[in-house]
Amino acid sequence: MDSVPDNSLRRLFSTAKSKRKGLESFPSAIDPIYQENLRSAIDCLQQCRQIANRISLFSPNETLEDVASTDIQYLLLDYYLADLIFKDSASNRKQVLRSAQEAYEKYLHLLDTYRILSKSDNKLYEIYVQDRDGFFLIQGGDATTRRNTKIARYKQEKALKQKLEHLTENPDALQQDETALRDLYLAEIELNTHHTFHALDMITQELKVLAMMPPTPPSAAQEREADYGEGNGLRRDGYSDRLDSSLSQLYKQGNAGPILNKKGKPLQPFTLLDSRQRLQNGVFKPDHALPTMTIDEYLAEEKRRGGIIEGEGEYAGRPAETNEDDIDRADAETMRAREWDEFTEANPKGSGNTINRG
Repeated sequence: MDSVPDNSLRRLFSTAKSKRKGLESFPSAIDPIYQENLRSAIDCLQQCRQIANRISLFSPNETLEDVASTDIQYLLLDYYLADLIFKDSASNRKQVLRSAQEAYEKYLHLLDTYRILSKSDNKLYEIYVQDRDGFFLIQGGDATTRRNTKIARYKQEKALKQKLEHLTENPDALQQDETALRDLYLAEIELNTHHTFHALDMITQELKVLAMMPPTPPSAAQEREADYGEGNGLRRDGYSDRLDSSLSQLYKQGNAGPILNKKGKPLQPFTLLDSRQRLQNGVFKPDHALPTMTIDEYLAEEKRRGGIIEGEGEYAGRPAETNEDDIDRADAETMRAREWDEFTEANPKGSGNTINRG
């Protein structure tokens, strides 16, 4: 492919790299000015990626030899973008990590398409593709193996940095020697690919920590708004038993307007309330709930619901009055009393307790 004819991409990319380089001079990443410059650099890189996609700068049908030497640097677009997104201190950290992870994946996929990944990096990329949420740079092994792997990667990174410094010693020669320029860009890609897998390992660990954290409690302002909504018949799930919406809901829905037109015709449902008198009456009322009915009204309501039984008998709780003229009933009561006396004589108190004797 020929070199990029659009100068805006080259200019934007150079501006983004300068802003990214300028971020290294800030002592703190949470500085508001740092975050402002960070988002400005992210915007520049996103515009660069849009231009690159619009002009089809890279194609899966090409090889690395088909890419112009001056265009190889644009293979790092997604890496620079992911690196800056990863440093964003937005409140939704999980979303930031997912966005950075997605950009890193696009960068690795593009390198894999052009067969630029080294043998070791290609093996790591295959492991990552198989389990992107469980990727770790050092897979298993004992403490000695893990230590040796860290040392090997450190030496590899150091060698890549020395190679890159050697290639950038003579900038004038790079403008005249196309082969040296390609070697410089490819060395930079190899070093940043090394950093990419390290960043993906950190993202995986941080996402696991965030998954175990409890959800963030709502702020005091949100709690007050929810309590006010419940006081006006609006539940937390948005349902309300009111037929007419409150003024705050109408404002949110964009329906807050005049209730009556110029001729006095209603334009929307409304409810007339004696708010002034109601609020005035509630100034000196107690802070506890007052009874809503008298004792007589409560007893009448319980009687209506069947909670009070009238009359005499077993269920009423009062024994029925004895009729002295009812001989049969009197004989039955006498016989029952005799049977009970005979039972108590035959079974004295405590006679059934045979377990706890002496």
